[in-house]
Amino acid sequence: MATEISSGALTLLSSFAALNTANPDDDRAVIFLDVDNTLYSASSKISQAMGERIHETAYFVTLGLDEERASELHHKYYTEYGLALRGLVRHHEIDPLDFDRKCDGSLPLEDMIKPDPGLRKLLQDIDRSKARVWALTNAYRTHATRVLHILGVEDLIDGLIFCDYAQPYFSCKPEPDFYQNALKKAGVSDPKRCYFIDDSRNNVAAAFKLGWGHCVHFCERGLETMEGGKSKQIGADGQPALQSVPVIGTLEELRTVWRELFRDD
Repeated sequence: MATEISSGALTLLSSFAALNTANPDDDRAVIFLDVDNTLYSASSKISQAMGERIHETAYFVTLGLDEERASELHHKYYTEYGLALRGLVRHHEIDPLDFDRKCDGSLPLEDMIKPDPGLRKLLQDIDRSKARVWALTNAYRTHATRVLHILGVEDLIDGLIFCDYAQPYFSCKPEPDFYQNALKKAGVSDPKRCYFIDDSRNNVAAAFKLGWGHCVHFCERGLETMEGGKSKQIGADGQPALQSVPVIGTLEELRTVWRELFRDD
């Protein structure tokens, strides 16, 4: 059964609905924060719980595929589209909102992550006269708002860019349309004014290629995560670091990497 959204998260949804039309005259820089496996640690095992739901409980196995073929397709769709759901929608006519209810919505997030005073202090220390702070996620808005609410930082996020599962042909990271839509919604005319952090190297590379000026790859090297239904050790794939893109292992390192955005006091 899907977890009910708390009253606080529902309030946040309403707030984001109003905030997501940015003031075009606001020339502050914009910080775009990935949500899953970035604002909380991969050690929470949320990616594993999600992968199991997508693979076994909700979709791939229930499509009538044998285990080997189900695993193959799960990983193929994640690799090709950046999101397994995109392949399920395109090739199997899966209802994205039903997917959200059965997968993201059924996660016991309150048991897996807790309020994070350190993250809250980090976001509070950003100089808001210099930058706005938006969340940028491949999840649907209900999951993202639940996470932000549980972490205790919902009031420090100015806007939310999410995969709109209500649209039949929604885009997601690392597709260029997703980033262009983010710029439009946040009212950003110059991508060089964008600060972006994500745990996915591909997502960071896509933003960097589009001219986003201050990209950071969040890499909790050595921890286990799940991508496309397959477990992997973070940082063990042998891929080289992206040129001119800092790699950090804790969010506190943003105080150094993006020092110009933090208050001196």
